[in-house]
Amino acid sequence: MAARPYILAETTWKTVKNSRYEVAILPWGATEAHNYHLPYGTDTLQCDYVAAESARQAWEAGARVMVLPTVPFGVQTGQLSIPFCLNMNPSTQAAVLSDIASAVSAQGVRKLVVLNGHGGNDFRQIIRELQPHLELFLCTLNWYRVVDPSQYFSEPGDHAGELETSVMQSLVPDLVLPLSAAGDGRERASRITAFREGWAWAPRPWEKVSADTGIGNPQAASAEKGSEFTRAVTARIAGFLVELAAADTADLYKE
Repeated sequence: MAARPYILAETTWKTVKNSRYEVAILPWGATEAHNYHLPYGTDTLQCDYVAAESARQAWEAGARVMVLPTVPFGVQTGQLSIPFCLNMNPSTQAAVLSDIASAVSAQGVRKLVVLNGHGGNDFRQIIRELQPHLELFLCTLNWYRVVDPSQYFSEPGDHAGELETSVMQSLVPDLVLPLSAAGDGRERASRITAFREGWAWAPRPWEKVSADTGIGNPQAASAEKGSEFTRAVTARIAGFLVELAAADTADLYKE
């Protein structure tokens, strides 16, 4: 396999020392149960692919981007009772991101994108705290929200549903069990109106919300839907990376 010059894990110092990179991309996933049919690494595998494919397209368009190794641990505080759902607290994420951001900033990279692949992660408050202390420009995006999923899926689902199952069928079909093995992903609704309607929020104790750890019915999933969705997502992220690489972050706003 030929080394991809936009993937740090595959790149040598000989290449790096003679190159200038405008944007670093930090994919951040999770390790958690995904219904009965998807692997624990679903969020990490998806995020890793989306980062690499988006970077490939951006690189070929002339943007000098570098994908850092994917972080495989996310916030799982509502799933601590489920074996091998491996939790990284938000405060730990803040420390990890601070260290990585400080390192790449000191090494001359001026822009860092945290590419998030797990619904329990939220980097916005961490970035708000870090940004005043760094010359590095920080931003984040959730790859699964880049395009409207309703254009591709009848019932996208929140976790291991049609969207995630379709994407995994397209990326790593050998790791996806037959849909006959999947639970129905039924979510038990809160007794409190505000939580049901979404205008109040509290962390969900996962075992009380779902019998199979899924939220969303995966039965309508297909590899074709997953491929179409990821193509649209990576094309849009690639365009963003090209624009960000060329941007002067000290002059981002129009008169």
